[in-house]
Amino acid sequence: MKLNSSMFESIRDALVSSDNNNGGGAADILKTEVGNTYTVRLVPYMKDPKKTFFHYFQHGWNSLATGQYVSAISPQTWGERDPIAETRYKLYRGSDEEKALAGKIVRAEKWLVNVYVVNDPVTPDNNGKVMILRYGKQLQKIIANAIDGEDASDLGPRIFDFTPNGVNLKIVVEKQGDYPTYVSSKFTFPTEVKGVDEDTHQEILDKAFDLENVFNVKSYNELKEMVDEHIYCVTESEKTEKPVITETKKAVTVEKPVAVDSNQTDIDAINQLLDGLDL
Repeated sequence: MKLNSSMFESIRDALVSSDNNNGGGAADILKTEVGNTYTVRLVPYMKDPKKTFFHYFQHGWNSLATGQYVSAISPQTWGERDPIAETRYKLYRGSDEEKALAGKIVRAEKWLVNVYVVNDPVTPDNNGKVMILRYGKQLQKIIANAIDGEDASDLGPRIFDFTPNGVNLKIVVEKQGDYPTYVSSKFTFPTEVKGVDEDTHQEILDKAFDLENVFNVKSYNELKEMVDEHIYCVTESEKTEKPVITETKKAVTVEKPVAVDSNQTDIDAINQLLDGLDL
């Protein structure tokens, strides 16, 4: 199956508007390290070209409970409520200490796309495989310009073309301060993909991952529990204590009332009830 003009337009429209149907996983994500250049060819998702790119938002921070890094896909990716974003906003409106805590919760904008690995200088075993490229705004600008920007007239569908008319994406990973930078990355001149013919091209297309199913997406309540545990440090025992206390109160006040001497004052009666709660 070849990428025709209508399919490319579907990809372009989906990007601008921002069965081997497996979702892949962490092992399928191409790792890029500072000081290296990776060569890939972008692979369209032929089952549904509009899903060639997956644009999402992600929260991440070092857990205040364990010290380990935790992260989650934001429901804002789909325009839904996000308890982590709500907590972050609430903290920003609080004390200086709360503002500092909010600053530790990093919200990142990311994209995913399938790629055929032409050259991975760090892990040569990846060469010839379909993998997932996870990238941020710097590479997104380069790809968007090639599809529907100032470079579209020269590149356009060529970035998905596996014939000698197609172009590779060279991902140049450099260091800027404490962070990697990808600003030197670019699409190359037209070149063939060695070892790829019509039959192997179809196999490559068939191996493309369903990018919407790469990550496990947590529900609102699961994200709320994540906030309680890794931001407010609420332990499991603390979560289970409250229902027990509530039920105990019901048992004391309704089902098994504590006998109170008629000569006791109201305060004594309250104290006796509280003692019965075993707080």
